[in-house]
Order: sequence, then structure tokens, then C-alpha cells
Amino acid sequence: MKRLNRKRALSLVKELDAFPKVPETYVETSALGGAVSLTVFMSMAILSILEFFVYQDTWMKYEYEVDKDFNSKLRINIDITIAMQCQMVGADVLDRANTMVSLKELIYEPVHYELNPQQRLWQKDRDMSYILHSLYYDMNDSLSRPPSACRIYGNFYVNKVEGNLHFTLGKALQLPDGHTHFGLLFLNNDFQNFSHRIDHLSFGEVVPGRINPLDATEKNTFKGNQQFQYFITIVPTRLQTSKLSLDAHQYSVTEQERVINHTASEHGASGIFVKYKLNPLMVRVSEEHMPLGNFLVRLCGIIGGIFSTSDLLHRLVGFCVDIVYCRFKLSSIMTDFMIITRISTVNMQYMLMLYIV
Repeated sequence: MKRLNRKRALSLVKELDAFPKVPETYVETSALGGAVSLTVFMSMAILSILEFFVYQDTWMKYEYEVDKDFNSKLRINIDITIAMQCQMVGADVLDRANTMVSLKELIYEPVHYELNPQQRLWQKDRDMSYILHSLYYDMNDSLSRPPSACRIYGNFYVNKVEGNLHFTLGKALQLPDGHTHFGLLFLNNDFQNFSHRIDHLSFGEVVPGRINPLDATEKNTFKGNQQFQYFITIVPTRLQTSKLSLDAHQYSVTEQERVINHTASEHGASGIFVKYKLNPLMVRVSEEHMPLGNFLVRLCGIIGGIFSTSDLLHRLVGFCVDIVYCRFKLSSIMTDFMIITRISTVNMQYMLMLYIV
């Protein structure tokens, strides 16, 4: 009984087979079918390899959200050269909350402001200027004349609020109601020259190979009472890839420069002022990769589509060939029939003439 039940179940399963098999003795092969099969397999292999390359590729996804991180600090990276001696220039930050940061982390290094032609070529190449800045500063230090400029570089942290980075004459002094610069009280315009060269200015963590808007910027002046202003809007950016994860802030900048002339009501202080503010929206950049399931579905679609399309085209071509062949064969049969009919008519006429005679 068990064997009978197994046979019945097996026969029932065979009846449900949606892919019936055709015996090989009933299958007829042709050169056209072989050529089509070879083309199909080659197309499948090429498209599968290309799809695998697409699966390995990645792309960047950009999302925008409100920056809710208010407690962390903002890192500022600076490398600037000012055409003044280090003891005459000072740097500090005054933010919107009237908090002054004296920037003791920055390094003041005496250098030469002028660049030789080779150094100038490096400086114009924005891709190499920050990488090679130490090299051409070392070459400057080898000159015989004493340094006339000051290179100020390093990084420091400030509050994530709007602020103003100053490079002015003299050192900054904290006062109960604000701050002032010591040198402004005793030095006149003859000691001021705020010609400067910004080799690097960025916010957040340093991203290797990224070129910032103010990198390799140079401003020269022959007036001691010149004021340079840079208005910067910072966009917090969080980068997440398979190799690194960091907070790299992007920024846009507009520039303005003017001459301080108190007699003409052009008031202010000489120096370099970098005024920055943060955008409330944060950009989240993440690396995306095609899921394995999508890759398998696309691969099955390629294989099945090529099989179905090739079978349809093969049947269509075979149908067209059969139609042309049948028409040619039918026309040849009709021609033979007409010839035979004409010959038979001639023979009958000849026999009739013989009979009459």
C-alpha cells in the first residue's frame, strides 16, 4: 500500500510539471540556432560582468537635516603668512557671546614673504600648495636676509556660534567689557602691512586632498591702514564612508577690502578679519552600495530577458525564412507547371495535325 501511495504521489507530481521535457530524438539542430545560442551566451556573459562592476561600485547619498549638536566645539585650521614681524601681529577670536579666545595653540614662525618663481608656481597650484608649503618655507629660511614676515599656523577650537577671527596689530588683551589690541595704542600705520597669503583655512577635521575656497589666496597692499574682511558661511557636513567617518565642514566665502580713513568717516581697525557663521542645516554624506538581493534580481532579469528575447527573435526569423522559402518554392512549382502545360498543349496540337493528315 505504501508503494502504491508513493507511485500515485509521484505520478501526481509529474502531472503538475510545468516544464515538460522533449526527447532528444525529436529535437532538430541547425546552424542558425547554434549561431543564435553562441550570441546569447556571449551577451549574457558580457552583461553579467558589467552588472558585477556596477554592484561593486558605490555612490554618495546626500541628506539634509537640522544640526542639533550645540554642545560640541568647532575646530578651525589655519595657515596664513602676514608680511609683518611676529612680535607685531596677534590673533584672537571674539564670538557672538562676547567670549574671547586668545589662540595660544597657534604657532608663530618668522619667514620670508617673497617667493621665488618655483615657489610661486607651487603656490598657484592649489592642489599642491598646502602639501608643499613646508617645503617652500624651508627654502625661504635658507635665505641670508632676516625674515620679514610671520607665518601663523595650527588649529584651535571655538564655540559653535557666530564669531570673528582677527589678525591685527599687537597682541589681544581681555577687558571686562570686551577686548583690545596692545599695539594699536602705540604703533602707527608705518608699522602695518597686512599683505597676506592664506595657504590653508578649513573648519572641522582636515580631509586629505580637499581644496577649500580660501586655500592659496594672496592679497597684497602698499597701504598700512588696509582692512581685509572675509565673510564665511559654514555648512556642517558629516561624512560617512567605508574607510573613514569625520565631521568636515564646507563653507562659502565673500570678500571685501577697504582703506581706513577716519577723516572721511571710514572708521574701523586695520587688519585681517574672518567673520564666520554656521548654517543651521547639516549635510549628511554617506556611501551607498547596491544590496546583494538587488544584484541577484537584476542578474536574473538579464539572463531571463536575454533568453526570452533571443527565443522570440529566433522564432520570428525562422518564420520569415519559411515564408520566403515557401513563396520561392511555390513560384518554382508554378513555373514548372506552366512549362509542362505548354509542352502538353504543343504535343496535342501536333498529334491532332497528324490525325487530320
